[in-house]
Amino acid sequence: MFNSITGTITAKLPHQIFLDNNGVEWDVCVPDSSIDMLPPVGNSAKIFTFLQHTDAAMQLFGFANDNERTLFFDLLKVEGIGAKSAVKIMSSVSSARLTELLDKGDLENLEKIPGVGKKSAGKMLLALKGKIQFHKNETVQSLTTVSAYSDVVLSLLSMGYDKQSAEQKVALLAESLKNDENFSSKSEKEREEIIFRRAIMELA
Repeated sequence: MFNSITGTITAKLPHQIFLDNNGVEWDVCVPDSSIDMLPPVGNSAKIFTFLQHTDAAMQLFGFANDNERTLFFDLLKVEGIGAKSAVKIMSSVSSARLTELLDKGDLENLEKIPGVGKKSAGKMLLALKGKIQFHKNETVQSLTTVSAYSDVVLSLLSMGYDKQSAEQKVALLAESLKNDENFSSKSEKEREEIIFRRAIMELA
């Protein structure tokens, strides 16, 4: 089984990218969280993969890094959550935020994630609380991290979000993405846009 595919991104769509590898164009189902981390169309990218083969169909799933794929596998352990449901969940919440909700046992906010619901939220807590191996850092809310994305924080404040929530969310997202090569290779403006979009979605 192949672990990853490297090629040129030819299209980016919701939950989907096309990746050309030596003349073969792969149709890959990708959560929006990973799409945000990948470079623009026309650039080369490495996609970590999972091939699902059932009697009905064969579907290739892709992720911007191995942490994203590991979270996908963790979600598949939950009864009632299939591959497409896992992609929908990951498109609606960052891995850092999902881990935070599970660690806190925050059933109310888990239920609000698109694709989850009350029954699945309960099953997620039973199966995954304290078990997701997402690399968190005690300095996630450090002033240094927040300072690097001060413009993002100011933009959130202008939209009516309170200062503490905005700073915590920006710091958490920045920490979760800091070791991602694709995210790091983007320009400062592109990184700010990614964090801004994810922050709005998760603070809503």
